[in-house]
Amino acid sequence: MAYYVYILQSKIDNTYYKGFTENPLQRLAQHNAGEMNYTSKKMPWAMVCLFLFDTKREALILERKLKKFDHTRLNSIINSEKNILSVFLKG
Repeated sequence: MAYYVYILQSKIDNTYYKGFTENPLQRLAQHNAGEMNYTSKKMPWAMVCLFLFDTKREALILERKLKKFDHTRLNSIINSEKNILSVFLKG
């Protein structure tokens, strides 16, 4: 099973939201449908970063770290080669 950590960016105020999921596209749809309390106030959201892990533990460790990052560090990781979003979307 694959585990993902994602970063979303609000199209309203450019804030970031970091999360964990097993299905990134479904999770993005849930955020943009207003199903998540925190993110419902800043819709719509765009996925800007995605990381893949073999274990849930590894994914949750990165998610916790990302929640402590400032905008500079988040922008750096979003623009890094570790971001697999473009590869994931291709398919």
